Amino acid sequence: MKVHVDEAKCCGAGQCVLIAPEVFDQRDEDGIVALLEPTPDLPHHAAVREAAAVCPASAITLDDNR
Repeated sequence: MKVHVDEAKCCGAGQCVLIAPEVFDQRDEDGIVALLEPTPDLPHHAAVREAAAVCPASAITLDDNR
């Protein structure tokens, strides 16, 4: 899995950080998503998929090579 974030779309809701804190964080200055791990390990895939699904701005996209 490869994770992509579009910082321009991000509204800073922070749902991704709550769901997958090993993969996502937020910048202190504006709350915009910060991608910590663009290729997360398998145990994190389900949480990353959930984070992408609930993102209100659709700022997270995945290249999923299952």
